[in-house]
Amino acid sequence: MDEGRQYIQIEGTVVSLIYQNPENGYAVLRLDTPDGVVTAVGCMPGLNPGEALILTGAWATHHSYGEQFKAEFAERRMPTGRDAIYSYLASGAIKNVGPAKARDIVDKFGDKALEIIENEPEKLAQVRGITEKRAREVGVAFRRQVGLRRLMEFLAQYGLKPLVAMKLFKLYGDEALPAVKDNPYLMTVDEIGADFFEADAMALALGFESDCAERVESAVLFELGHNLDNGHTFLPYDKLVAATNQLIDVGYQTVADALEALCESGFVVRETVAGQDACYLALFREAEQFVAGRLMDMAADPARGEADVKKLVSSIEREYGITYAESQFKAVELAAESRVMVLTGGPGTGKTTCVRGIIALFDKLGLKTALCAPTGRAAKRMSELTGRESATIHRLLGAAIGEGDTLVFERDETNPLNADAVIMDETSMADLLLMRSLLAAMRPGARLVLVGDADQLPSVGPGNVFADIIRSGAVPAVVLTEIFRQATESGIVKNAHLINKGVLPELSVKSSDFFFLRRATPDKALETIVELCTERLPKNMGIDPAQIQVLSPTRKNVAGTENLNARLQTALNAPAAGKKEKTFGEYIFREGDKVMQIRNNYDIIWRNPDGLESGAGVFNGDIGYIKEIDLVHETVTVDYEDKLVTYLFEQLAELEPAWALTVHKSQGSEYRAVILAASQGAPQLLVRSVLYTAITRARELLIIVGDQGVLATMVHNDKRQRRYSGLRARLAERL
Repeated sequence: MDEGRQYIQIEGTVVSLIYQNPENGYAVLRLDTPDGVVTAVGCMPGLNPGEALILTGAWATHHSYGEQFKAEFAERRMPTGRDAIYSYLASGAIKNVGPAKARDIVDKFGDKALEIIENEPEKLAQVRGITEKRAREVGVAFRRQVGLRRLMEFLAQYGLKPLVAMKLFKLYGDEALPAVKDNPYLMTVDEIGADFFEADAMALALGFESDCAERVESAVLFELGHNLDNGHTFLPYDKLVAATNQLIDVGYQTVADALEALCESGFVVRETVAGQDACYLALFREAEQFVAGRLMDMAADPARGEADVKKLVSSIEREYGITYAESQFKAVELAAESRVMVLTGGPGTGKTTCVRGIIALFDKLGLKTALCAPTGRAAKRMSELTGRESATIHRLLGAAIGEGDTLVFERDETNPLNADAVIMDETSMADLLLMRSLLAAMRPGARLVLVGDADQLPSVGPGNVFADIIRSGAVPAVVLTEIFRQATESGIVKNAHLINKGVLPELSVKSSDFFFLRRATPDKALETIVELCTERLPKNMGIDPAQIQVLSPTRKNVAGTENLNARLQTALNAPAAGKKEKTFGEYIFREGDKVMQIRNNYDIIWRNPDGLESGAGVFNGDIGYIKEIDLVHETVTVDYEDKLVTYLFEQLAELEPAWALTVHKSQGSEYRAVILAASQGAPQLLVRSVLYTAITRARELLIIVGDQGVLATMVHNDKRQRRYSGLRARLAERL
């Protein structure tokens, strides 16, 4: 609950439910209060007409629907008195009890009816038409309702939202309340989603000792999980113990003892990898072992049956009217001879030409080929460049939500892909678990081609997979270095290669597609970027603002994405009469806003604009525009070009403004025009790989706005943030 706001309480009885979402508990209802019937909205799962409520929240006025009470917390009181109990039972609140049976139960047991249903349901068999089996079922259904209600009320005392209660109850059922009282830290598992600090505050308030095993072990797991977000697959033992002790201050030995217990129970694995005393979450250690083992097995088993590879590749050259450079010829040739290979190179070096050739080769060999990429935008771009269907890896593998809201794939070792060969583009974006899932789904004898630019930023998720594979030398690889004539005419391509070599381009040299606008301060850089998007590029170059992507190395600071998004939203999509908006957290979402999906959601439903096709799933990196905000049903509909996705307000944490993106968020995408803010940022972000990745996002036009000194710093700073990963060492061990 927001402690900065003033809340009031209202009491009443539920008259009717206008809207109810069983997945997240959000409801719109009419409530009969002493002051009349009012509309209330909020997360209130499992409500039924006739229930008595005490709501805590605040009044809000909607411009179309008038006054509504927005409930932050609902205390539910069981109905009392024969009439109220009858209304509750007759509403269908309990499965297998309708109006007729409700009347019979109330006539038989009167005011004690609900007490009988909860504690002595077998007595319901005394009512004509209710069998002993049905009586037990009614009791179970009622206790589930009461159990969820009591769980929500208990957790609300500690500021935990009803959604946490719903997930807990889904996982533990009637045992949820005693289980969470016994160990609040069980709420931190992925299926429930409370963070360590929420669980910790509740545990300490309940009287748990600060050095109890449950707390210390949960803190260790939190540190390991938190560092997955920094790209690490493991942490060195000393660093893990020190970080955990810094978090909860219980002493080095206490943390060490907890870590030992976690190792004994199998949650954590401790072993020596690459000379490090490494501590893994068990899942990630197994993933590294699996990826290394599968890749080495594939590398050791060359493809067979191609008698004259050179002749085959030469025939492809003739058919397509091209002549491959030596390295390109070698790449296509290698695809014929190897079950796994790497193809890497910078912009303009002919990766796409090679991929088209490899596809043609596989066609000639009668192989069924699947194309994929880690993100939706990268897959779409691959499809455009090759003329063949391409999918995200998640879609290719049939991603879905399984029991406990965990991600599962339809395709795996027991149900492999119906493909003889898989070509993955933008492989640098693939994290460890995604690579493991893809390899597990490949059938015996299938081939894998990993394509990407090793000098771009690594995956957002844990691991340094593409770079580890290349540096290990365990997988056959072709590195394309020759820049072809057409590409040499591009200032973007030429300067990207200079920057990648640590050479600052001559910024005064005129180019048709690469510009540097020197601005002395971040404020001036910000103003210039807004002017470029709203005036200069649309009017002078005919580039629609929708075709422009602003990038920045950083979220914070004057020219960071947060400030840029606020300014660009005002300039490109200002408030207007009839244009609805919703404030969520730090953002104001407005109809017409450009937004990005920032995490994979495999379960959310989409439909195409004409409503003739639908499916499930929207993915990290997808960019769209807000089409509609429904303030009554509290939903936001986003148009992702070819599909419409409707989000509940509670799901808006999955969206961020996308007028400006961090360079990391732009990975795998390509834009007609890119404007890069280069005026300030944290030292770890002002590095060559960030600059190189940003520049290679631009297809036709790149404008860098900022300080030449900052730009020079980025060019000359080749430091890469260290990632603790054991994949390279595991691959090298097997050579």
